[in-house]
Amino acid sequence: MTEKTYFTISEIALRTKLPLYTIRYWEARALLRPLRLASGHRRYTKADLEKINNLKDLVLLKGYTLAGARKFLRSGKKSGARAVQTVNAAKSDLLEEIRKELNQLIKEL
Repeated sequence: MTEKTYFTISEIALRTKLPLYTIRYWEARALLRPLRLASGHRRYTKADLEKINNLKDLVLLKGYTLAGARKFLRSGKKSGARAVQTVNAAKSDLLEEIRKELNQLIKEL
């Protein structure tokens, strides 16, 4: 089974769980530039999908403005990788705290 190279805007909306109008709006704000067929239909690549997911993370979850998200993405930083590292560090800290509390409870018993 071959993996798709290009996706329609509907497929992108399903994969990212974003409304079509949000994707179109980001395109109008020059954040996205999908391939346009002669018929005018949009075709998105895997790179576009990754960029949309990064935009979603920055704008909807982290509270960036569109201008701030554009600047962040142009700086070449990877928000997804950094976010995963931050989440993993937070989980490690939480687990360590829980371990200490459990050890303290065991000592008290």
